[in-house]
Amino acid sequence: MVESPGAVRMMLDECETWAVVGLGGDPARTAYSIAELLQQRGKRVVPVHPSADGELTVLGELAYPTLADIPFPVDVVDVFRRSEAAGEFADQAVAIGARGVWFQLGVVDHDAFERTTAAGVAMTMDTCPAIEWRRG
Repeated sequence: MVESPGAVRMMLDECETWAVVGLGGDPARTAYSIAELLQQRGKRVVPVHPSADGELTVLGELAYPTLADIPFPVDVVDVFRRSEAAGEFADQAVAIGARGVWFQLGVVDHDAFERTTAAGVAMTMDTCPAIEWRRG
């Protein structure tokens, strides 16, 4: 795991609205089960999926095709994409004013980490909220 100081605790403890990039309607996908966990922990989950058409809902929440389409503030952008595609979402998270960026297990982009943290946005990579909550 790579993180900016205190990033994990701040995102888990203080942030309420999580945009989950790659969250679609398939319950067999990891993004879906982690989004359910986030909801169980009291977080608002906002699905971000390119197939969102203004009518797609996932876990009771309207999905948006891009982060820029979300019409309200987002605290954390949680990215379920391959490492080579993830960096653009970190940049978009900075652009929309998110407080944190979370790259899931196996998702690592050191250049994106440098850009994001240099912009003053907390970031963690290569870990999962489920693991971090268990650590306490």
